[in-house]
Amino acid sequence: MDKQQRLRTIAQVLNAQVITNQDQLTYALKQQGIFTTQATLSRDLRDLRAEKKVMANGSSKYVIPTNPVVEKKILGLDSDVARLAIRSIDFCGQFGVVKTKPGFANAVAYDIDDRGKDYILGTIAGDDTILVIPKEGITRAMLYDFLYGIN
Repeated sequence: MDKQQRLRTIAQVLNAQVITNQDQLTYALKQQGIFTTQATLSRDLRDLRAEKKVMANGSSKYVIPTNPVVEKKILGLDSDVARLAIRSIDFCGQFGVVKTKPGFANAVAYDIDDRGKDYILGTIAGDDTILVIPKEGITRAMLYDFLYGIN
């Protein structure tokens, strides 16, 4: 397995599970057939720009903040990230609401903003939901066509 595949697997594990330390991550990776040293795992976490986030119960877990550079260069994702991550698109008045796979909303919002300069005033992203705010004069039908065009 090459480094890029290992990094993708680490990102998937961190998005799917609550991992509070490197020992838990090492164990989770072993369950997927990936055996790595602590030093390699530390470098991988640094390359992914992983950080600890405090949860509501006071404990912390590893998270990978959305970063287009990491997604494109390290994880090997490209502009198809929107197509791969979008689960649904709905509307409330003129606003679009895009649902994504957990952890992908920021990356998809970045892609929407990047591609939609003529249509989009801006986006607001959470973990798996994006509010898409169209520019003045952009109709719901135009926004619909744009959003479905990237999906």
